Amino acid sequence: MNRVGAGLFKNSLRLLFLLGCSLSLAACASFSGLFQTTEDPSDWEPLVFQSENFVVYRLQGHETTEGLAQNFLKDRRKAWVIEDENEGALFEAGNFIVIPLTEEHRGGLTAEGYQTVPILCYHRLAERCESALCINTSLFEAQMRYLKENGYRVISMMELEEFLSYRRKLPKKAVAINLDDGYRSAYDIAYPILKKHGFTAGLFIYTDFIGASSDALTWAQLKEMRADGFEVGSHSLSHCDLTKKMEGEDENQYMDRITKELAQSKQVIDKKLDQNTVYFAYPYGKYNYRILSLCKEAGYTMAFSVRRGGNPFFSDSMALRRDQIVTREMEGFINSLNTFFDLSLR
Repeated sequence: MNRVGAGLFKNSLRLLFLLGCSLSLAACASFSGLFQTTEDPSDWEPLVFQSENFVVYRLQGHETTEGLAQNFLKDRRKAWVIEDENEGALFEAGNFIVIPLTEEHRGGLTAEGYQTVPILCYHRLAERCESALCINTSLFEAQMRYLKENGYRVISMMELEEFLSYRRKLPKKAVAINLDDGYRSAYDIAYPILKKHGFTAGLFIYTDFIGASSDALTWAQLKEMRADGFEVGSHSLSHCDLTKKMEGEDENQYMDRITKELAQSKQVIDKKLDQNTVYFAYPYGKYNYRILSLCKEAGYTMAFSVRRGGNPFFSDSMALRRDQIVTREMEGFINSLNTFFDLSLR
């Protein structure tokens, strides 16, 4: 059985089960003729059944998942909820779909395993790259196109935070994108490519760099991107290794310096962008428990390393994993997109 056939079969079984359950709850409701069709789609009643938990809807052929999400879930951005629930089904006139009205599996936990969220971390983009942390423009475009064409959905840092606190269900193939440091290429190259595919990203900047050269972002560009749905977090003041003392530095001087790196970078971003900056990316991905504690004291609620791997809902929000995308091959990029950990809980 192919994927479409499997999807139709799965949906039919689900509908039969749900409708059977519904009959016992509402005996006055009649579903006679539910699976009969007529020649004229205008004769079909689209709303077959509705309860507090779900809707059974018969497609008339003109609907979009965005429109259905707006109508039933009051948010067109939740089209993925309908698409994930009816995976493999054909959205054609006369077919039935299920629209969930409540969120189940908020942490992505099922009897088969649990969801993990990969965070793809980029630095500099260019037409021609010399640095190991630079990605070629055409390769970045190909990677974003792969995400779009293969059903991955890019989520925001705020959505990730709500998932980690068990307050939000995410799309099955959710990923996040980060751009570190504050290079101008985030605006010149990444921004238009991401917008074309309907994606946003989290920007982690070290504030001493912003506006310091033609290679850096400006505050005006950051404001523009933020107004377009991009999020801005701190990457410290100077991008120093927070876990190391400088030469000749005593303990008090070291503590004063790293406290300033954390707190003042947040204060600068807060003032420049009129926001409350709550996300932090450790420079070089390095941290220890003292740095983690200082981040919390400074007011950050999520912090990011560059340890590879995905993030299930039970991850430490102050030590999240990210995959630095440095490979020049699509295969390596695809290997970073694991969104589910198989672990039978039966």
